[in-house]
Amino acid sequence: MAFAKKIRLGDMLVNQGLITDDQLQLALVEQKKIGRKIGATLVELGMIDETSLLNLVSSQLGIPLIDFNNYHYSEDVAKLLPEIIARRYRAIVLEDRGKDYLVGMVDPTDIYALDEIQSKLSKPVSQAIVREAALLENFDLVYRRTDEISAFAEELGQDLSDSGIDLDDLLQVGMTDAPVAKLLRSIFEDAVQVGASDIHIEPDKTVIRIRQRIDGVLYEQVMKETQIAPAVVVRLKLMANLNISEKRLPQDGRFNMVVKKRDIDVRISTMPIQYGESVVMRILDQTRGALDIEKLGMPTDLLRRFRRNFHLPNGMILVTGPTGSGKTTSLYAALKELNQPETKIITVEDPVEYRLERINQVQVNPKIGLDFANILRSALRQDPDIIMVGEMRDTETVEIGVGAAMTGHLVLSTLHTNDTVSTATRLMDMGVEGYLLAATLRTIIAQRLVRKVCKSCAEDYTPDAFEAGWLRETLGVNVAEHKYRKGSGCQQCGSTGYHGRMGVFELLDMTSELAETLRNNDSQGFVDEALKTPGYEPLVSVAHQHASQGFTTIDEMLRLAGQLRDDVIDEVASAVGA
Repeated sequence: MAFAKKIRLGDMLVNQGLITDDQLQLALVEQKKIGRKIGATLVELGMIDETSLLNLVSSQLGIPLIDFNNYHYSEDVAKLLPEIIARRYRAIVLEDRGKDYLVGMVDPTDIYALDEIQSKLSKPVSQAIVREAALLENFDLVYRRTDEISAFAEELGQDLSDSGIDLDDLLQVGMTDAPVAKLLRSIFEDAVQVGASDIHIEPDKTVIRIRQRIDGVLYEQVMKETQIAPAVVVRLKLMANLNISEKRLPQDGRFNMVVKKRDIDVRISTMPIQYGESVVMRILDQTRGALDIEKLGMPTDLLRRFRRNFHLPNGMILVTGPTGSGKTTSLYAALKELNQPETKIITVEDPVEYRLERINQVQVNPKIGLDFANILRSALRQDPDIIMVGEMRDTETVEIGVGAAMTGHLVLSTLHTNDTVSTATRLMDMGVEGYLLAATLRTIIAQRLVRKVCKSCAEDYTPDAFEAGWLRETLGVNVAEHKYRKGSGCQQCGSTGYHGRMGVFELLDMTSELAETLRNNDSQGFVDEALKTPGYEPLVSVAHQHASQGFTTIDEMLRLAGQLRDDVIDEVASAVGA
């Protein structure tokens, strides 16, 4: 076993001239207060950067520094170290080298930790250094809860089969040791761990499916214990204060819970299906909070134009796109910047997705008549400067919003349309007079979310004939003049080639020419004029800019554009027996 050398990190840094003795003494005092290791304390205080620190330790100890972005390891090998030990000592098994295991550690000088790790492994240990932040991300990828979920589902299924479960266990939401409670806790922990936005629980004839939407795509876990579905649904309904005896009608609710030290709001929807009730839960991480507007991913010029418009004293700003495209996130980023002591802001939402101090946020409740239109009328009597309406769902809400914009308020809202150009037409179809839109509309943003290429496994990619032809015919692009990237699949991205998502934005500023077409109720004229407006670029063109810079892929562009490749069409046709 290769034990770490006895070393005083602080003294070594002083001897190498990377910090002064005074800095070390200050860091030692601070270390006692916060209880962190000296290296992490020095980095946190800004006395040394992490890269310099790790390179020095690597050089002095003669062990490699591992960059997870360029290192592929086996998840089966990593799991040789129990999760509780790995997380406690910040270590991961990177490689089985036959004669020994290569183990990455955040602090390779911790001899006690190394001894504990060695006691859990069957071969000698050789050390490497890894960055703590990267290691924690990889923990969440390696130690998924899928096996645990299956085990709890089996336990619950066995209890139900033996008639050993007490209905009171299901009815007491506070019981955390009941099998159904342990199963749901594991499901939520796994979802938060991998950054899922939604959880789907779907009973079928012979299986029950638990699906998680990660980066906009559903991933499925199938279990055979179909008998557990009613118990799971009852428990979730109780948590959301829904009617557990009503199984024939859809129900909606919400609840709050703490998962992995995160404050999570869960919006739940149940719906009767052939083999029971389907449950879909939207996970809203309140711990994360609203994004800063610079982090939305808008290009600099587009962000400048968006910011200029939402700082106007009145008018209407609309963000459009399908469900799950990040519209509300964009509006919250604007509200976060607008949130000042001298400004009264009221939001009308269903549901309230992020909680912001000082802002008066109102939750829609149709069961008691508290709908968008009624709340909006009352909000106007509360002396607001800015009103955010979660969604323009009907003519009444649109008319009240337009009226508020006419009377000196800034109104921000969302609308379900495909692009900016069709938005004004949609509003006129809802009964809003063109001259009112001409007077109130300031800007329209359409947006989508596309998956980002995984940085760890990204490689150069040459478009195939279909892609090259589509780009040439649609955008007039010669692919030979651009460079594209695609992920090959690795541990960091779950073998998908993608990790995270980014926004693609299309912005249309109102001009005098556009306003004139609206005053004339000329829908087609508005479309024609919009396409000629300076600064306007359609979504697919903006997406190509991101693809040509290696941020996303041509496949994601095609998905955004609603295009299906011939091989996909053939595959689908074959699957349905066409």
